[in-house]
Amino acid sequence: MGNCLSRSKRRVAKSGLDEQNANNIFSKTSNNQMVCSSYQYRSDSKTFPDAFTNIIDTNQKLLGQQEAANVNSDSSKNEHNPSPEKLIAMFSYESRSEGDLGFEKDDIMYLLDNTNPDWWYVKNSKGIPGYIPRNFVAFLKTPESFDWFAGRISRSVAERLVAGKQLPPGTFLIRERESDNLEYALTIRDIDQGLGVPCAKHYKIKEMENECGFYITKRMIFPSLEALVSYYSDRADGLCNKLTLAAPKMTPIGPDLCYDTQQNWEIPRHEVQLLRRLGEGNFAEVYYGHWRGKVDVAIKMMKPRTMSSEDFISEANTMKQCQHPNLVRLFAVCTKEEPFYIITEYMKNGNLLDFLRAETKEDKQQKLSSPKNPLTMQELVVICAQVADGMKYLEERKLVHRDLAARNVLVGEKVSGVPIVKVADFGLARKLMDDEQIYEAQTSTQFPIKWTAPEAAMLKIFTVKSDVWSYGILLYEIFTKGAVPYAGMSNSEVLVKIENGERMKCPYISNPDDSVLVKRIYEQVMLKTWEQQPENRPTFEALYHYFDDFFVSNQPNYIPP
Repeated sequence: MGNCLSRSKRRVAKSGLDEQNANNIFSKTSNNQMVCSSYQYRSDSKTFPDAFTNIIDTNQKLLGQQEAANVNSDSSKNEHNPSPEKLIAMFSYESRSEGDLGFEKDDIMYLLDNTNPDWWYVKNSKGIPGYIPRNFVAFLKTPESFDWFAGRISRSVAERLVAGKQLPPGTFLIRERESDNLEYALTIRDIDQGLGVPCAKHYKIKEMENECGFYITKRMIFPSLEALVSYYSDRADGLCNKLTLAAPKMTPIGPDLCYDTQQNWEIPRHEVQLLRRLGEGNFAEVYYGHWRGKVDVAIKMMKPRTMSSEDFISEANTMKQCQHPNLVRLFAVCTKEEPFYIITEYMKNGNLLDFLRAETKEDKQQKLSSPKNPLTMQELVVICAQVADGMKYLEERKLVHRDLAARNVLVGEKVSGVPIVKVADFGLARKLMDDEQIYEAQTSTQFPIKWTAPEAAMLKIFTVKSDVWSYGILLYEIFTKGAVPYAGMSNSEVLVKIENGERMKCPYISNPDDSVLVKRIYEQVMLKTWEQQPENRPTFEALYHYFDDFFVSNQPNYIPP
């Protein structure tokens, strides 16, 4: 039932009203006014009676659940908000300050104020109020409130999410189609009968014209996506497999350390505990530590007198404004005294360069019979897509990174067997003004020559296109699993080589199938990122789509059930 209401809200919002106004309009509509009809059935099948009985039983069960939810909703009314909207926790969250409210997955809460886009004010089932991170919850009985709903993601990302190792056939998700966020698609993990390997199948989920029904085939029409999932979880009925398991999701990163630090992100130094040194650069040391003894964080400790407080705060402001799944998130700073601290999310698998090299080292040490699963070509391509997605975000905001390399990409948890990577180290980042296309660096600034575009290395001129050049070098690092670019050559020799129009050769890959793919990437992408003229290099948007679509199945986009 709730899908019709949710769907109508989105249509109103799309017509010009914001989401909050749409919620206000429809929250005043009684459930009885929004009730969808029972299952409709059009059959050319001889099994009509049995199938129809199953449909009615499922529908009655769902109606009973809806009535129970309505009763519970009525009992929660109070004089200040006669009918607060119900939220359900999609993940657990531990309270971090007096203003935060902790909760467990599947807890029910009641929305009191959603004017802050990142932190909503709610009360729990015991009536205790507090702020919660908005990205940990969903409105009850909407598609977003189910583990199988993935939101608006691309077809290729959906395939990756159901393709994780150890997942059973029938692992599935429902997503909003990128081409039209008013339509859905069902993605299911299956086994390729010819090759015997996992694959993904996609089915369009269409909506009835009256907006109160969904179907894959018109002989089976359901009042909600929940009903559709319930039905196909019991039987395949024309699909490649019955639905068995919702594709796993990664616990999101909170928008801030806690609600209190959203605006006041200068935190007391004594709240930060340094536990383990992770690395060191020219200007800073990086530590793993805790904030208030409970939150894992990374602490970038600037070396004294290497940066003015104004420049430091400028760097922090740049990071704070950048919020993207493939960019390391800044939480807080300590600037009252030196050494200055930048507090960011902690990525437990370190930097990408060490991650790739450690795996290569283990591969060489272990026998062929080892159970270890090295990164596959598909997973390396996904890493390339993630980095390009983060850089696309910077490109859209006219931010030049100036130090893109594997050492400045961090590796976190794995989702469906693929590590999540995020671009880090904005220490050299610089925002271009609206009327600027280039940034000219100071002559005293040092740059990693082997990763730096020729116009930047020799003329100190940086653009987004110079980051694209560095991305091409990063691709070399990824597909060689950590090899040094221009091995055995000095910086001056590299500059002469580039000025003469020479480029690195295609990486050697021992696996013949992977070698063919890397050769294609070398010719179609890497060489183009190393074009002498910056304007001839591709955009990060183009690079992202190239890698995001690289392994899209050769099957038709959507198949009939």
